[in-house]
Amino acid sequence: MPRGDGTGPPRGGQRGGRMGGTRPGTGPSGNCVCPNCGKKVPHQRATPCYNLSCPQCGTKMVKE
Repeated sequence: MPRGDGTGPPRGGQRGGRMGGTRPGTGPSGNCVCPNCGKKVPHQRATPCYNLSCPQCGTKMVKE
């Protein structure tokens, strides 16, 4: 339980959650980006970026 003096557990702010970078389940919007050449394509709902191959170099893509 927080004591109000800054020594308790963190409240609000930046905690782990579903909207974090390249992890699965980071939301329906944004882009898929190639870690090899940097090519970006719009993310398509229900299609994880890691299932897509880059249209330029064929590397598996990641969520931006």
